[in-house]
Amino acid sequence: MEYHLSKTQKVLPTVDIISQARISLISTLPQKGKGTEAAIQHIRNELAPAFNAASQSPNYYGFVTGGVTRAAALSDNLVTEYDQNLSVHLPKETISTEVEAAALKMLCHLLRLDTNDWKHRIFTTGATASNILGLACGREYVIRKRGLNHGHGEVSVGKLGLIRAMNEAGISSIRILSSMAHSSLLKAASLVGLGRDAVVDIGKKDSPVKLDLDRLEEQLKESEYGHIVVVSCGEVNTGRFATNGEEMKHIRELCDKYDGWIHIDGAFGIMARMLLTPETSQQYSRIVSAVEYVELADSITGDGHKLLNVPYDCGFFFSRDPSDAINVFQNAGAAYLNSGQTGDYIISPLNIGIENSRRFRALPVYATLIAYGEEGYKDMMKRQIDLARSIAKVILDHPAYELLPENQGDNLDETFMVVLFRALDELLNATLVRLINETGKIYVSGTQWDGQPAARFAISNWQVDVARDVVLVKQVLDEVSQRNVK
Repeated sequence: MEYHLSKTQKVLPTVDIISQARISLISTLPQKGKGTEAAIQHIRNELAPAFNAASQSPNYYGFVTGGVTRAAALSDNLVTEYDQNLSVHLPKETISTEVEAAALKMLCHLLRLDTNDWKHRIFTTGATASNILGLACGREYVIRKRGLNHGHGEVSVGKLGLIRAMNEAGISSIRILSSMAHSSLLKAASLVGLGRDAVVDIGKKDSPVKLDLDRLEEQLKESEYGHIVVVSCGEVNTGRFATNGEEMKHIRELCDKYDGWIHIDGAFGIMARMLLTPETSQQYSRIVSAVEYVELADSITGDGHKLLNVPYDCGFFFSRDPSDAINVFQNAGAAYLNSGQTGDYIISPLNIGIENSRRFRALPVYATLIAYGEEGYKDMMKRQIDLARSIAKVILDHPAYELLPENQGDNLDETFMVVLFRALDELLNATLVRLINETGKIYVSGTQWDGQPAARFAISNWQVDVARDVVLVKQVLDEVSQRNVK
């Protein structure tokens, strides 16, 4: 197993190192350049020590930050060296778009998604951009479908604009139905013109992460609205899932009946689909159940820089039919940007995604999938889940801490790769995250649960070692619990 950090390097820089780096930071453009070598040495020696070790450290458990596998890191250097613009399919000039197509096919295979069903596949900057694509395609679909049902023909937001298209389709607005939606979904709703208030929480009262299917049908019945149903495939605070397989089948039936679009916000949870194999399904049965029948959705968001462990600036988006995306994202009237064609038809990415200029972010994905293969990635995920469950057990047995949600102790087999907890002592809990992170040995994120401060482990780095890491985590939690809180 490879590690980037030395044994003495901490997850976070010290306050003194950060202060010194701020003093060294050059904020005024030099009249005369210092030269390439001097610039690089300045960054390496004076600035880089003040960067955190997030993706490099197996003990950085903040946010949901994956690491960068060695294959992904080396190939990312090649991305800059060859500087391909992955926007136009030019099969007689470069195979770069074919590399992207191959990486997306392999990713579909890893996630147990049939490429014949998921023909619109593209890499994005991250899950936020992918959620924008999902809502934009969903918006296009529900308005077009309503227009056809009311005899108005093909009504397109991309052509007519949102207000005119909704008027012609007889829709007053579009609602986004979800449960404990991630903040990026609200941001995406704002960016595609639906508005943050369009996101309606229909989580169950006794289990707010779970979609309330009775309330869902009540909402879908209201014909003056168009509806996009967003399923949280991994809620950020708890790591829990909004549905199970049987519920997904019912959601599909409801959306077919009422012309709704189903979007999976699977920034990190979609990766659990790799466990849908005979040798892992039983061991991780509760997790497997949560991602069964996700393939019944209309679109899926994923984040490559989380559990895929590739560098930042990589998400992915899948949908069933590229026609809705083309209606929204096409470069209309630009004949010079028309797609080429190879044995497998490849649409120029700039006509099915946001950007007209794109970094070759597919190359690290291609490299790491080849380097580790299906078995390597399944091994990573099993280690991540097993460490999360081991940490949850430590917290459950510890007199100073409480595992969250409150009934979590009875359901450790529901733990995916996020562990939410707090200190029982209110004064300690108020400073818990700071005290843990000040040790420099591990890093956790702060959050809120039931109106109170809470802390969260997110286990997503490829370098996880269960036996080693759980010992370190327990040592830190013991140490912090004995601190005099000031």
